[in-house]
Amino acid sequence: MIKDERWEGVYSFEDSPYLMETLTNLRNVSTENISFRKGLVRLGRYMGYELTKTMEFEEMHVQTPLEKTKGIFPKDRSNVVIITILRAAFPLMEGLIKNFESAKVGIVSASRGHAPDFKIEMNYIKVPQVTPEDTVIVSDPMIATGSTLIHVLKEFKDSKPKRMMIVGVLAAPEGINAVKAEFPDVEIFVTKIDDKLNSDGYIVPGLGDAGDRAFGEPFKVSMLPQMHNLE
Repeated sequence: MIKDERWEGVYSFEDSPYLMETLTNLRNVSTENISFRKGLVRLGRYMGYELTKTMEFEEMHVQTPLEKTKGIFPKDRSNVVIITILRAAFPLMEGLIKNFESAKVGIVSASRGHAPDFKIEMNYIKVPQVTPEDTVIVSDPMIATGSTLIHVLKEFKDSKPKRMMIVGVLAAPEGINAVKAEFPDVEIFVTKIDDKLNSDGYIVPGLGDAGDRAFGEPFKVSMLPQMHNLE
């Protein structure tokens, strides 16, 4: 894990050959949906493991078959809320939850409009109650403009959780700047920080639309059959 000196509380995993190999496969335009999804799960699982190293544990005693000995109790690991932004973050969340098996999970459906406004629409929010003892982890593969994440984080600002984190695959400097301007205390963990955004708001060199590459391109409404009068 590498701390990026450009920002406070921003980390990448460019020092991990395993994650860089996985990211290379995700970037490859020839990688098929199932391999892409599995790659996101691997990234989530590995980064979740690394996140546990930043958490607080309490000392405890345990009785072995032979005698008592010291151990640890996962104080912070037991108080995690994972917020998943539909739909690309599902595999990432699957990997994270392997390390935080007792985590509560929330779902947010949000979509970003086209350039230059990049208007955000949040159509569905279902999140568990957050307490001051909780660590909130927002999983979103791409931190591009940062607009979606800012909208999501605003949902929790009054809860005052112990920590707020964003876990993603790639980030653009523009997106990190935007998030940090609104939420300077949020911690950001990504596999790699890429070069920039293009005029359409995509991360470059990036890996394309993570949702489409993980689950396939969605049908357009105009492509669906008309089903108004089925009664």
